[in-house]
Amino acid sequence: MTVALKEYFGTELAQRLSVLIRSHDPAFPEEVFIEEVASQVGPLELKGRVAVIAEALREALPPDYTEAVRILLQILGPENETEEGMFTNGYFLMPVAYYVEKYGLEHFELSMHALYEITKRHTAEYAIRPYLALHVDDCLKQLHVWVRDANPHVRRLVSEGTRPRLPWAKRMEVIKGDPKQNLALLEPLLDDPSFYVRKSVANHLNDLTKDYKEVTFDWMLQRVDHGGEHLPWIIRHALRSLMKSGDDAAWELAGKLG
Repeated sequence: MTVALKEYFGTELAQRLSVLIRSHDPAFPEEVFIEEVASQVGPLELKGRVAVIAEALREALPPDYTEAVRILLQILGPENETEEGMFTNGYFLMPVAYYVEKYGLEHFELSMHALYEITKRHTAEYAIRPYLALHVDDCLKQLHVWVRDANPHVRRLVSEGTRPRLPWAKRMEVIKGDPKQNLALLEPLLDDPSFYVRKSVANHLNDLTKDYKEVTFDWMLQRVDHGGEHLPWIIRHALRSLMKSGDDAAWELAGKLG
């Protein structure tokens, strides 16, 4: 029988996190933490359960955010060497990512470092979004560095974390209200060696066609002239919503790509 994802975020996960944290914080109140989680998660869905665990972590860890994150960074485990498993093998880090998302906004550099490490094992595509809202210029600088990172999970975060219509996430405006800011981040990823990254780029472009059709379509049209091994697939996938709506120009461009 398949177990719903939300069921992983309960007492057993609280116990697992307690064991990991106690190795680095002997004062961690294990029984109190587990009881706090167990008493609240029952009627909740996935997001509510994750929030409960993150809040319980905040109450149980040292009150100083810097010290708390230092401890949490030590329980992350090995990096994910594949392009899958972030919601299976890395699921237990979802409350850790939410902890950084909710409580770390006043500690930009430390939190960016934490998200950088988390995304290599789980994902930070949701956790980074409040930082984009509050620290947009600093985030842009960081993302333009990460877009060249050696790790595909980090490069994917640049695209996925800035998607306006990211599934499971609240819809987000394009960066600084200008789709060209998003497109500038995607440009270096058009010929990324990782399909995992390229698929995110295509999905991001598809998002942009829904709200900024002309700008995004013209941008893609200009890139076709420059070629690139992976560009035809990315653009065809990015055009799927326009094609589904019967957009003649999208069908014409897709036809030229073969």
